[in-house]
Amino acid sequence: MNGYEISSAERTSLWRNARLATFREDLGPLGIIEKGAVAMRGDRIVYAGAESELPSALSGAERVIDCEGRWMTPALIDCHTHLVHGGNRAREFQMRLDSATYEEIARAGGGIVSTVKATNALSVDELVEAALPRLDTLLSEGVATVEVKSGYGLNIEAELNMLRAARKLAQARPVRIVTSYLAAHATPPEYKGRNADYIDDVVLPGLNRAHAEGLVDAVDGFCEGIAFSPADIARVFDGAKALGLPVKLHAEQLSDLGGAKLAASYGALSADHLEYLDADGAAAMARAGTVAVLLPGAFYTLRETQLPPVEELRAAGTRIAIATDCNPGTSPLTSLLLTMNMSATLFRLTLEECLAGVTREAARALGILGETGTIEAGKSADLALWDIEAPAELIYRIGFNPLSERIFKGERIAQ
Repeated sequence: MNGYEISSAERTSLWRNARLATFREDLGPLGIIEKGAVAMRGDRIVYAGAESELPSALSGAERVIDCEGRWMTPALIDCHTHLVHGGNRAREFQMRLDSATYEEIARAGGGIVSTVKATNALSVDELVEAALPRLDTLLSEGVATVEVKSGYGLNIEAELNMLRAARKLAQARPVRIVTSYLAAHATPPEYKGRNADYIDDVVLPGLNRAHAEGLVDAVDGFCEGIAFSPADIARVFDGAKALGLPVKLHAEQLSDLGGAKLAASYGALSADHLEYLDADGAAAMARAGTVAVLLPGAFYTLRETQLPPVEELRAAGTRIAIATDCNPGTSPLTSLLLTMNMSATLFRLTLEECLAGVTREAARALGILGETGTIEAGKSADLALWDIEAPAELIYRIGFNPLSERIFKGERIAQ
């Protein structure tokens, strides 16, 4: 069905004369409906389908918007970001251009240590103020949902402040913010060589406090030789499981430690990066319904050469999402449109994989597919209207934003 029964006492708005890319899988690639219409009551979609089949009860909507044949998609979703942080690492970027090594940059006070120091120096309100320009840039491209991680505090109060700031972003702008607790991102200098103690003293107690304060939607970690082992991450995931929280994982970015398989064994929402993932890991993710989130911004910035195993993911039937990985060091990227272009050009993802990767599959990677990510009755009215002739234009153009309108929870948002 394209709609459900509604009360005539409720206010409606109708967007007609649109070309819909609904991303409903039962409608084929992109879920296209030509000459479509979308009706909303309040913040919910009550009809999405052919305009010729619009129920008569909806034809007299209080507000009617003529889309003039424009394409309409679900509003975009950035499902992996480190949007909240202090400072920037432009100086390190310059040092790399001047041939400085990672070790030399670290000795000069660079790397994640510099971001931790800058983040810890800011109050919650200052973190919000610093993040808003990055968020606004994303929203200007039709984004309505953004995942935001902690992970640059590395002490309990600073990690909580990052999550508090993330929650405040949703009060400051018309956007859905989904938070991930990422205290297991790096080990602070005072715990060097003592990951177990850091997990005992900071990660798990901080998680309990974040959960009690309602700050955390999922729990993340970085499973890598320079970060945390699978055994370390299992302890963090056990803590999340005890609190009833879903998990996700930075995995197989620099080597294959089996992090993705571990994440899949916990029914993780996603495993992210994945350049060194093997076929068995891809199959384990597919069986568990764990989404593969590919991050071309980091691949590009770090000038990596190990491509993620896209063919193995396809063969296994693993769902694929893509995201900016917006962060100050390895992916200072705030454009999902450019992310789609990078994913197609660098990773050879198809048109459907790119577009589904920032809508339906991104929602799946956050565990909110029941709420958003496709255009269909019952879901939140999060939509984007585009001045394009074909969906491929959203991917092929570089540095061009064709957004006409952004709709969030049924409200037209001024650009």
